Order: sequence, then structure tokens, then C-alpha cells
Amino acid sequence: MNLSTPLTRPSLHEELVTRLREAIVQGTLAPGAKVPERELCESLGVSRTPLREALKVMANEGLVVLESNRGARVSNVTMEELEAAFPVIAVLEGLAGELACARASDDEIARIALRHRDMFRHYEAGNRPAYFQANRDIHDALMAAARNPVLAQHYTMLSSRVERARLLANVSDSRWAEAVEEHHDILAALEARNGARLRDLLTAHLNNKLAALKKALS
Repeated sequence: MNLSTPLTRPSLHEELVTRLREAIVQGTLAPGAKVPERELCESLGVSRTPLREALKVMANEGLVVLESNRGARVSNVTMEELEAAFPVIAVLEGLAGELACARASDDEIARIALRHRDMFRHYEAGNRPAYFQANRDIHDALMAAARNPVLAQHYTMLSSRVERARLLANVSDSRWAEAVEEHHDILAALEARNGARLRDLLTAHLNNKLAALKKALS
């Protein structure tokens, strides 16, 4: 995640929150590490006040821990957190899929299908970082197609907390293959606009992902 390009002023707070969130999720700011406030202020071209306001948002999302008179530290990924968050995310994604089947435009579904093909190509090439990015884009696109801002807000907060675990864990090749097959079924249900089936598939997909992460991180 780019933490060296100065921010643009019109959307300073939103962009700063986004950059910090992605830096934490992608591991640029590692679990347990102290947030280097002075260096970030210099590289991003901001003062301490907006940075600390953004860190408060990160704390509310569970991505950092604010320490009295000691700044902020990136929170660690724990199994307890994953076990608490994943069932909720599964419900949110299931609902998003059901809504997307009813509300997504044909163009949106076509773009998701195109990204699915990109993801499969990355899988065949064994390119995990590119695969994970395409995978994330698909899930985000489904959430956007649901057209429910409250749902999207809660999803963004929780998904950021567990996304780090997937990048840290070395998930097995067999589980990777299973996930790809699950995504084929997910796309088919979306293209058929079968909301109930897509809801069930997404819920199962997230539950399977949790089981794989628990195994990989144990």
C-alpha cells in the first residue's frame, strides 16, 4: 500500500482512512507494530491532528489499539476475533448476494463475471497476490450491487479485520482449488439471479474460509 504519496485535500480524511486501512490489511503496517506517526505525517503530507482522527477510526474498526501517551499499535490477528467476526460477515455477504440478484444491473453482473475470469486466470498461473485482489474485488462488487449503504458500512469494518488473516495464512492448494469451484457456483447463481441460492453459497463459502484459516494458522 502506498504510504509515501501526499494526500489530496478535498477528501483528506476519507483518503487517509482508506490508506491506513489498506496498509494494515496488506501488511505494510504489520500486526503488533507501532504506528510511525511522525514518518506517516511526513510521507503523506498531513499534520498529527488528521492522522490521529484517522487512527481513531482504525481503532473503532479494531485494526489498531490506542495506547495512552504511547500512540497507536497495529492490533494482532487472533483466532477469537476470527471466530467472532466470520459468522457475522457470512450473514452480511449472504444478504448482499441476495439483494444483488434483485438489484444489480446486467452491466454490473457482466463486470463481476469479467473479474471472475481474471481471478481464475491468476489461479491457473499460481499468482496468489493477484488472485486475492481479484477475489476481494468480486466480493466488494457484490456488496456494492446490493445497494445498501448500512450493510456496506458494517461489511467494510468487519472484512478489514479478517482480510489480514487470509494474507498471513498459507492456505493449502487443495482449499484454494475448492474456493475457486465455490466461486464458479457463486457466479452462476448471480447470473441466474437466484438470490436464495447465492445467499446460501456465500454463507457456506465464508464458513469454509474460516475453517481453512483456522487450520492454516494453527
